[in-house]
Amino acid sequence: MNPDVAADLKDLATTLEGIEVVTDLPALRNEIADLEEQAGAPDLWNDTEAAQKVTSRLSHAQADLRRVEELRRRLEDLPVLYELAEDESDESAIADADRDRAKLREEIASLEVRTLLSGEYDEREALVTIRSEAGGVDAADFAEMLMRMYLRWAERHGYKVDVYDTSYAEEAGIKSTTFQVHAPYGYGTLSIEQGTHRLVRISPFDNQGRRQTSFAGVEVTPVVESTDHVEIDEKELRVDVYRSSGPGGQGVNTTDSAVRLTHIPTGIVVSCQNERSQIQNKATAMVVLQAKLLARKHEEERALMDSLKDTGSSWGNQMRSYVLHPYQMVKDLRTEYEVGNPGAVLDGDIDGFIEAGIRWRRNQQLEAENA
Repeated sequence: MNPDVAADLKDLATTLEGIEVVTDLPALRNEIADLEEQAGAPDLWNDTEAAQKVTSRLSHAQADLRRVEELRRRLEDLPVLYELAEDESDESAIADADRDRAKLREEIASLEVRTLLSGEYDEREALVTIRSEAGGVDAADFAEMLMRMYLRWAERHGYKVDVYDTSYAEEAGIKSTTFQVHAPYGYGTLSIEQGTHRLVRISPFDNQGRRQTSFAGVEVTPVVESTDHVEIDEKELRVDVYRSSGPGGQGVNTTDSAVRLTHIPTGIVVSCQNERSQIQNKATAMVVLQAKLLARKHEEERALMDSLKDTGSSWGNQMRSYVLHPYQMVKDLRTEYEVGNPGAVLDGDIDGFIEAGIRWRRNQQLEAENA
């Protein structure tokens, strides 16, 4: 076998072994066996919420195990493929093996990033809120572009998304939206996207065809679980009901079922209009409010730790630029990761940015710990 190929395969094997240790495959198999036993219980669906948690966790755990085992099998098959191709001097087969090795390296690197997600809430699903900021109608349009980007990213990965509330702008785009991404480690993965996103382009809304810069903010919070105990006093809530709004069509709700909750002590406002009944919308809005209060508490604790270390937060506000004119580029301002195809990025191809961001964040944490 080519020495360079052999060295690369050895390096991949070392990386995969590290992933297997961190993943703790024996513990994962035991967890799957326990969840399968729970899922087989005849009274499982007497408690629908608990049943959904069991089946969801079982599905995620089985997928995690399959992914690692499949990578191990493919890695062990590669030396055999190379040996057969070299014995027969088959250049086409060698090229196929090279492509398989490159794809395997990419997938192992992606899985390695998952092992870096060890924060308190990283394994939770994610609540994403996008708001248009400076830039008028261009900002509202950009906010909708970002919403589509994340929905397409979730679709690419097979993750279910629930859109809880969308406030449409008058001319085009959206003022804000909140949606939940049902993905394993959704919060740990998408939290790197939090911050201000900047768009530079020739505005389609400017009749003089001038270049415009607009901004949209992305906020990511972990989904609250029953064990988090976020206490909300009903006396501190203002509840408003209103008619659901939308861009039009037969599906627009014509009853006053949408709910807006205002948490008076903090001023946090959340809305939900995707359910058919006022009671369901209020329940969903409470979940979103709890998530935002939990995130606020977490941020206050982190700010306190930053102040004690006299360093300040390592999180910059403006984190990514999308330039469509006079050249084509999307660049992360923290990691320096960039690509020259904004169309693909805005169509959901953001894994490179996410993985680079997670590695950057981990390095920032290690530097802070060693300071």
